[in-house]
Parts: sequence; C-alpha cells; structure tokens
Amino acid sequence: MANKYIVRRPIKDTASRVIGYEILYHGENALYGKEEPAKEAKVNEFAVADTIYSFLTQNSERVRGSLNFMTFTTTLLMKKVPHLFDKEDLVIQIDDSVIIHPLAMHFVQMFKKEGYRIAVNDFQFAPRYVALIDQIDYIKLDFASMSDTSLANLIEIANGMGKHCIACNVDTEELYQKALSYGVSELEGEAVAAKLASQAHDSSYLQSSFFRLLIAVSKDEPDIDEIEQIISMDATLTYALLRLANTVQFATRNRTTTVHQAVMNIGITQLQRWIYLLCASNEQGEVDEFFEEFLKLSFMRANFCSALLNHTNRVPISKNDAYLMGMFSTLDYLIDAPIEVTLEQVAISDDIKNALLHREGPAGALYALVQCYEDADWESVTRLCDALGIAPNLLTSLYFECMEQAEEIWKSVNQMGGN
Repeated sequence: MANKYIVRRPIKDTASRVIGYEILYHGENALYGKEEPAKEAKVNEFAVADTIYSFLTQNSERVRGSLNFMTFTTTLLMKKVPHLFDKEDLVIQIDDSVIIHPLAMHFVQMFKKEGYRIAVNDFQFAPRYVALIDQIDYIKLDFASMSDTSLANLIEIANGMGKHCIACNVDTEELYQKALSYGVSELEGEAVAAKLASQAHDSSYLQSSFFRLLIAVSKDEPDIDEIEQIISMDATLTYALLRLANTVQFATRNRTTTVHQAVMNIGITQLQRWIYLLCASNEQGEVDEFFEEFLKLSFMRANFCSALLNHTNRVPISKNDAYLMGMFSTLDYLIDAPIEVTLEQVAISDDIKNALLHREGPAGALYALVQCYEDADWESVTRLCDALGIAPNLLTSLYFECMEQAEEIWKSVNQMGGN
C-alpha cells in the first residue's frame, strides 16, 4: 500500500491575499491521473473515500475557520462527507468523473441547495461543462495545458456571469502575467507564492539586531544578559519594548524605565510573541497582511522541522537549530535583501546555512522534506522520508498539528498587539 499524505495549498487573489486553501490528497489510489481497470479503480475509490472520511472525521476542527477547496469523488459525495464542514468553510470541487455520473450530480445539486459553493476542476470548453455554469461558483482552469483561445473564451463567459475564475498550475512568471491579463479572479501555483517576495517591507525592525534577538530568545536556555544587550544597542527596539512594558497588560506600580526591568516584567514567552509581532508590523504599528502570511508560514515550518527531528536520528542538529531553520526559511520574503546576505549577519550554524541556501547535508534533506510536502511533491516526499528514516504515515498528522500550533501562536500574537 502506498503512503498517504494530505496537505493544503494557498489560493490567492490578484492582490496576493490568501482567500482559501486547496486540500490535496495523495494515497493508495490511482484515480488522479493514472489509468487502471474499472473494477480495480472502483475498489480503490472506496479505499480512498474511507481514508479521507476517517481523516476528516478526526481532524475537521483543524481545517475550520478558513475557506477549504476539496475535491470530492462520487463515493465521498454519497457518504455526505461535505457535511463534516460548515458551508461557510468549504468549496466542493468536482471533476469529470462526477460530472458524467447522474447520481453524483444529484448530490452536487443537493449540496448547492444547502448553501455549499461548487467548483469544477480542469474546466473544459465542452457542452457538459458549459451546461453547469449556472450551478457553479468557481471555475478552475489549467493554464499549463489549455489553449489561449479556450482560456480567453471561458474567462469572458464566466466573468460575464459573475463566476470566479481560478488560474491553476501557474508555475512560471509568464503564466502568471498571462493569467492576470486574461482577467482571472484568483490564482494557484508555484509562481503565485513567489510573487509575495517582491513586496518590500518598510519595517525599521527588520535589521540584523532583530534577527540576533530572535535567535537569542529562541534558545533552549535564553541568556537574559545577551537579550538585554541586543535590545539596548538598538534605539528602535528599546523604545518599542519600554512602551510595551508600560502598557496596562504589563505595567507595575512603578514605571518601567530600563531594558532589564522590561525584559523581567514581560518574560521570555511574551517577549518572543512581541518579536514576532514586530516582524509583521510596519512603522505605524499596523500588521501588514502580506507579511502576516509569511510569519504564519515561518511558525509552521519551524514547528514542522522541530517535530520531524523527533522521528529521525539521521540529522545531527538540535531541536533549537531545526526550529530556527524553519523560522528563517522565509527571510528573503520578510526583508528586502538576499537571504545569503541576511544569514551572514546572524550567528547560526553552517549546517543550517547550507541547508537553507543549498539544501545540503542531512539538515538540508529535512528542510527539503518540509518544502516538498508543502508543494505536494509526493514522490520526493517518499524518497526523503526513506533517506531520513522517517515513517511517511506520520507526516499528515504532524503537519496538521504544526499548522494548528502556528495558528494558535498567531492568535496570541494578535491578542498581544490588540488586533
């Protein structure tokens, strides 16, 4: 039996705001893109349905609170699996196997009447697809394979009817620009995530002192003297910390006037959250929505790297190093400088630097595993698990646990900032 993985991939609008996530599944089935005898396919479809149903039954709470795009087979629709989600949290995706199945379409229409939104994968310029336009909310178009004429005609029709067009498999800059020029409403693919890198952050906190401070507070045993020294050498950080220490949340009977008093009053845990908040804030103290997503990704990767380290003895780094590797993996998005330059300014091990820059060594393999899982590169995921001695069946549960932890961290950060 093949390994089973579930991951979520962001879908963004044309302003690079995340509007939802696609839930991608890979398992023992050959239903997605691989032909097989009809009888065997039927057996596999039921196996897949049971696996997904079991997973969502146990983990549906973890994917609530955001808009989730998920492809449903006929069997999943008949099991009424969409009812595991609130209709505000789910877009039911269907493909050709459902469209040509009369009973399956009956269930699609039922869910539509209940208020669920419907999307069609790999929409084609064919009568059976065009006839569905009135019933669907999202049209997903494969920009990597469809002809320009078909894309232009479908998008014009869909926009005229007020439907959302999602450009899928947008993996190059050329496809990204073409999707924008054709007037799509949302995009998904490798080039879509990369576009956020061009957003320049104007926060004055994103200097070398900030990263040294982040490393200092992330150590297994933080050195208070080192933390005080780093903050004291940066006027902006000192001002911000003293202002925080004298808010109602942390204020003592006497006004806090020194960095030492501020650090002791606030505590290491709250100090970490304050640093995260600074990283996502601009000079007016407002959280930048573009960088909020990358901070969440940093937390997610940091937790995932650290959690995976517990399940391998082939990566000779500490949990703290694994955490920092994940945390620093988005530096080139958070600061307007090459990651090579930024990493030279912080005291991290050569193993972590080489992992982040070149995916070299055992730490590089661990980092590559995290990235390949995010990208749904299942073949590489299986290969890297084998190389690292990590049981593949652990990945999905660890991934969603770390995703949940990242969301909790961000909630606490926002509460700290009063957002």
